[in-house]
Amino acid sequence: MIAILVAGAAALVLSFLGTPLYIRFLSARGYGQFVRDDGPTTHATKRGTPTMGGVAIILAVLIAYFGTHLVLWSSPSASVMLVLFLAVGLGIVGFLDDFLKISQQDSTGLRPRYKLLGQFVVATAFSLLALLFPDDLGRTPASTMISFVRDITWLDLAFLGTVIGVILFALWANFLVAAWSNGVNLTDGLDGLATGATILFTTAYLVISFWQWRQSMNILEGAADPATAYAARDPLDVAVLCAAIIGACVGFLWWNTSPAKIFMGDTGSLALGGAIAGLTIVTRTEILGAIIGGLFVTISLSVIIQVTSFKLTRKRVFRMAPLQHHFELKGWNEVTIVVRFWIVAGVLAALGLGIFYLDALPGLNA
Repeated sequence: MIAILVAGAAALVLSFLGTPLYIRFLSARGYGQFVRDDGPTTHATKRGTPTMGGVAIILAVLIAYFGTHLVLWSSPSASVMLVLFLAVGLGIVGFLDDFLKISQQDSTGLRPRYKLLGQFVVATAFSLLALLFPDDLGRTPASTMISFVRDITWLDLAFLGTVIGVILFALWANFLVAAWSNGVNLTDGLDGLATGATILFTTAYLVISFWQWRQSMNILEGAADPATAYAARDPLDVAVLCAAIIGACVGFLWWNTSPAKIFMGDTGSLALGGAIAGLTIVTRTEILGAIIGGLFVTISLSVIIQVTSFKLTRKRVFRMAPLQHHFELKGWNEVTIVVRFWIVAGVLAALGLGIFYLDALPGLNA
């Protein structure tokens, strides 16, 4: 519990105090946001705002997490190290994309095939490593079983053999990583929107991982039935990471809220999307994550619907996609959209937590 508080507080302070220093660094070098000409006209005023703010979030998380373990003289867990590997790896891909956009003053950035290749390499390495490093009970950071509130035993991807199971899991993990990283990236279109939604999502996962740890403690103390055990390998340390992410995002949101003084860029959105994907995998709640992060899912679906509709019928369902820009063109104020979308994100996170809690009730667990 102390580690959770220390990590969250440290990340908050580091992000809150470090972000303005980073803003000055970026401004001095002219690393400003490039705004697409085909975007909402109200976004023209955002041109030149420092971007690549995800670097501040990533550094705050890393320093807070490892600093907490150093202060408390404890060892980082395999699960969290893998989630950090995934987040930092995707953050590097996003950084290259942001840097090319700024240096070339063009919205193209890293070519899509190279961005997808980078995501594929990082996600595949993560998925293969996540099936290693068993603890004393034989639990690895991930499993070949698809999970909802916990692993679904009859949805084991290894039903045709271990090698095939590993390959199928790698494909499943790649899908999750691509979906979440691109979902956060698409949501990052208005000041503070993606940052606030990430805070709500990660807060729900702090509760979930802490609950999983408390339940494992109750089993050890003989106060709970071992049959109800969650398969998560390192739930308490995952909660520490969640606290660090929340603290870093809250500190960053102070400067990212409307009117934003800095944008997270692809550096931040891909890194946070990778962290979200990793959290759902190591807590064995992959499908539940789609409910808790329903805002990201809805915004991604709006783009899919828009593109599919236009290709098939040459007609658009929304005035502009992603969804938040549709409401901008309808005349909604940017702050109004952000706050209302935060409310939706909060409701969906609460719904997901409710489902998780119902599963944990005696007689209702699977």
